[in-house]
Amino acid sequence: MLKKIIVSLGLIAVLGFFGVGQVTAQEEKDLLGVDYAKYSGLENQDIRYSIGSIIQTILGFLGIGTMILMLYAGFLWMTSMGNNEKVEKAKKIIWGAVIGLAVIMSSYAITSLILKSLFHATQRGFFYVF
Repeated sequence: MLKKIIVSLGLIAVLGFFGVGQVTAQEEKDLLGVDYAKYSGLENQDIRYSIGSIIQTILGFLGIGTMILMLYAGFLWMTSMGNNEKVEKAKKIIWGAVIGLAVIMSSYAITSLILKSLFHATQRGFFYVF
């Protein structure tokens, strides 16, 4: 009886391996993926806008991280219960977060200035003064 079960399972497995399924594939005409931008909705967007939005998104996340550090330092200061070491640690974190926020804001301003200057320089000619 066990031999019949093993032979039956083996026969089913062999027939399953050699069974031909229906293939409903079609030829891939865009092998390099050049047309993918058209389907994603990015085909008409200028690369300068894309780079600018990526940089601004990164700077936004850095600003959120700075605010989280400020909240953490405030929580640390409020729960220090008079412990001077924790208060000093919180002050250092706040000072570092303020410096980081200044760097983030200045990098945002510099990035915005550079991208606007590049946009105006390439749109209106080389000698355009804004």
